[in-house]
Amino acid sequence: MALSYPFRLAMQSILREKWINLVSVLTIAAGLLLTTVIVLSVYNIDLATRKLPEKFSMMVYLKDDLSQGQRSDILHDIKNNDAVKSATYIPKERALNELKSTFKDIAYVLDGLEENPLSDSVEVKLKSEAVGPETAKELTAKFKKIRGIEEIEYGEKFLSSIYSLKVGIKNIGFLFIVIMCVGMIFVCYSTVKILFYRRNTEIETYKLLGATKGFIRAPFMIEGAAVGLSSGVLSLVGILSLYYLIILKLSFAIPLFKTIVFPVNMGYLLPVIGLLIGLTGAFLAIGRIKY
Repeated sequence: MALSYPFRLAMQSILREKWINLVSVLTIAAGLLLTTVIVLSVYNIDLATRKLPEKFSMMVYLKDDLSQGQRSDILHDIKNNDAVKSATYIPKERALNELKSTFKDIAYVLDGLEENPLSDSVEVKLKSEAVGPETAKELTAKFKKIRGIEEIEYGEKFLSSIYSLKVGIKNIGFLFIVIMCVGMIFVCYSTVKILFYRRNTEIETYKLLGATKGFIRAPFMIEGAAVGLSSGVLSLVGILSLYYLIILKLSFAIPLFKTIVFPVNMGYLLPVIGLLIGLTGAFLAIGRIKY
């Protein structure tokens, strides 16, 4: 009976102050929805950059006047590096044939060349943990010291841009999430505080009857939790609708949308997150009120 009474008071307050609570629920739900979209964007960008090591390679071009033994020594030195996953020797004849197959429309131009303008090369694949701007620069400096290597290409600007973009988006995303969480907690905080002062006369009556602080606080904590939980459920419905009605439909017309990963299990945490936001806002509001 003692436990059910605060719940009954909270329900009465929710129904009596339905418009204030509704505005709070919609505001927090919108914040959670926007935050979830940001989290999913950062998550997908991180996944895309994690796949970069699978496609990243360094091209080491060799000098023309090398003997078979010298080429073998260079290949051996490259493979012995701890950061190297694999190293494949590509003769210039094979490189020319691959170029012809790639540019079939202008293959006749290449056929007209008197001699092969390409160089023998080594395609170097790095280990996943070694793919990065700094590691690539260090390896380039080391490989250039090997006799017989003429030039090294690995797309330095592209690699640096990708990693700068990744770090920048992560930092901005984290900052945005913190700001949104603080804002949502403040909304719940303000709502509970307003509701508390609007029931000031009722609370004074409870105090005269000998009610404890815990008894007076309980309905507001429950109300804050209800607002947060409702916001979380509403934002979950919103993000699922956004995914199934928009992204999945667009993926049929625009193949790029098929690459978007949506971890459904992550979405189901939204009601819990909303509940925690509601409880935190209510706790801060009640804790700062003197009565």
